[in-house]
Amino acid sequence: MQRMGMCLRLKPGTVEEYKRLHAAVWPGVLARITASNIRNYTIFLKEPENILFAYWEYHGTDFTADMAAMGDDPVTRDWWKICSPLQEPFETRQPGEWWAMMEPVFHTD
Repeated sequence: MQRMGMCLRLKPGTVEEYKRLHAAVWPGVLARITASNIRNYTIFLKEPENILFAYWEYHGTDFTADMAAMGDDPVTRDWWKICSPLQEPFETRQPGEWWAMMEPVFHTD
């Protein structure tokens, strides 16, 4: 299992819409997340800066393939078309990232 954290911002004026969408995530999106070996997925919001922090635990063996399958899923792509315009990725993210991946620096059970 691999713990993963990532972050980005919400655009000004989009917080309520983002919360509304995530109060009722589409079942097909949730199914794809599970099929892509992601567990314990949580998104946190820091206001008033509108920073989103996402955390998940990856339980698969081929992260690249699992993320490609997620990106190929038509329901997930439709979900992203709705959510992505609300988001503002960090300029410092790595090439190919939307959410900026974060380095783990501490963990305890």
